[in-house]
Amino acid sequence: MTGTSNLIELMTRNLRQSGIYIAFVFIVLLFTVLTGGTLLSPGNITNLVLQYSYILILAIGMVMIIVAGHIDLSVGSVVALTGAVAAVVVIREGMPWWVGIIAALITGVLVGIWQGFWVAIVGIPAFIVTLAGMLIFRGLAMQVLDNVSLSPFPNEYRQISGGFLNGLLGGPGYDVFTLLIFALAAVGFGVQQWRVRMRKLEYKQPVEALWLFAVKVLLVTAVIMAFGWQLANARGMPIVLILLAALVLIYGFVTQRTVFGRHIYAMGGNLEAAKLSGVKTKRVNFMLFVNMGVLAAIAGIVYSARSNSAQPAAGNMFELDAIAAAFIGGAAVTGGVGKVQGAIIGGLIMAVMSNGMQILGIDQSTQNVVRGVVLVLAVAFDVWSKKRSSVSN
Repeated sequence: MTGTSNLIELMTRNLRQSGIYIAFVFIVLLFTVLTGGTLLSPGNITNLVLQYSYILILAIGMVMIIVAGHIDLSVGSVVALTGAVAAVVVIREGMPWWVGIIAALITGVLVGIWQGFWVAIVGIPAFIVTLAGMLIFRGLAMQVLDNVSLSPFPNEYRQISGGFLNGLLGGPGYDVFTLLIFALAAVGFGVQQWRVRMRKLEYKQPVEALWLFAVKVLLVTAVIMAFGWQLANARGMPIVLILLAALVLIYGFVTQRTVFGRHIYAMGGNLEAAKLSGVKTKRVNFMLFVNMGVLAAIAGIVYSARSNSAQPAAGNMFELDAIAAAFIGGAAVTGGVGKVQGAIIGGLIMAVMSNGMQILGIDQSTQNVVRGVVLVLAVAFDVWSKKRSSVSN
């Protein structure tokens, strides 16, 4: 069994991934101090989940696109289009709320098929295809809505983004069900980390000393339970958080444990080598964009439910937030590197900064400057760490 208790060595072994977690903790602590604790109040944490869930959903698909060596500039427009389709079906046509959800998802699939065809089959660079898609789908959203907003959605539809599971198990002033869910999440994290440790030991790979492993698991468990406690003392478990957690688990498994996921990384790492290895790159690229269309549709449903309306200008700049989340979360500019969990952390960093600056009353123009600087620094860090790795090798 190989182990090390050198904390610096553990942190620098994968600097790109470890650095993002350190940055996240630092930013949370900084804005907690600056806002006098308001950032981590139960009500504000609940609002963070509700306000930025759709960006995190987009970031899951975007990091897969970036890992494969592509980019998608159209997701904000797809959010607008799918929300518009749902609104027309439910509000204008008076059909059941779930029919609107199905219509939005089908629209997302068709969008993915359209863009996947041009990228995978025809061979046009994804940047050009999705830039065109950004214009096409925004225009279609305007046409579908006749350039006016539609509202309101029925209560069942609004519950997707604004609903809570509260009081299922009772609780003296707090929601026991929420605490139970987060306790299960903490146990699941511990089990997963233990399995990873055992797998590394099986293959004679270095791992941290047992005491350091225990400290890491306990610290993460404390953060999970503290987050759950704040939600339990607010309005309970947000339904959209359950949806987001399910997507993170599913796509974390897909990218790390399936053949399809390994093919995505192989293509991003070395496209020609992947082709020679038998990877069906056209099929993988096609499915990537179909998947992105579906996730953009889910984000469109969540966003329209949150705003209780469909608007022609919905989703404006969402693509940049999703791309920023992926890069800040450790995705490499050249492809081949990036994780779903990292993209979520990157999205949370953007969310905490935006929310913290809003609480402090900082104007939107300054917020944009700060977010832009953070994105540049994240990409610069990626370039620096890559050069550092090549020099050390």
